[in-house]
Amino acid sequence: MKSDLAKVLHPILGLPMLSYPIDLSLNYIKAEKTIVVVGHQADQIKERFQTPQINFVLQKEQLGTGHAVLQALPLLQGFTGTVLILCGDVPLVKAETLRSLINAFLENDSTIAVLTAVVKDPSGYGRILRGEEGWLEKIVEEKDASEEERLIREINTGIYCVRSTFLIEGLKEIGKENAQGEYYLTDLVEVARKRGLRCSAHMVADPVEVMGINTLADLATATEVLRQEKVKKE
Repeated sequence: MKSDLAKVLHPILGLPMLSYPIDLSLNYIKAEKTIVVVGHQADQIKERFQTPQINFVLQKEQLGTGHAVLQALPLLQGFTGTVLILCGDVPLVKAETLRSLINAFLENDSTIAVLTAVVKDPSGYGRILRGEEGWLEKIVEEKDASEEERLIREINTGIYCVRSTFLIEGLKEIGKENAQGEYYLTDLVEVARKRGLRCSAHMVADPVEVMGINTLADLATATEVLRQEKVKKE
């Protein structure tokens, strides 16, 4: 972001980027518990979101997405419902999209479901591998993908629904034998498949909704998208 400010604190229409997924969890999905995993500039983030409705957990070392979720497990002990995993830097996703992901997850009796998007340029994203019947087989990170797999344009958005009991058990089986040397949350799909459990992929209609904010240009795009939506509502 070329800034000293933590990425998720960058403002979009006057609110920190992180406000948007938090608002979805608290006020639209109305999750039983909202857990925010923090690392870089954790104190500033906690200070900005001082509310008893949010549980913060610290990820001291940045060892990947799977490792980040692992930090939240102590707060999930005894919980047997559905865990929805959102990204702090994906602020445009709509409540209706998340509801349809959750509904599809439950209706399909899935163990894990991922929100996906078909994009023109999939470079940098994990690719979605589906079986003949359309069920999710695997998510391959770009650095670990073959040339053929890199041609796939359906990508992982980083947003998931997972059964909590499987999440708690499955995360223990994730390794970091990959190009990044990190614990990938995406490996949960392989863990589930090995156990013969159902995994599904739910495609979002508009890929703009799930764009990740990684640059100031992305931030400007997201701001404009939200501004246009606000104008339409008015």
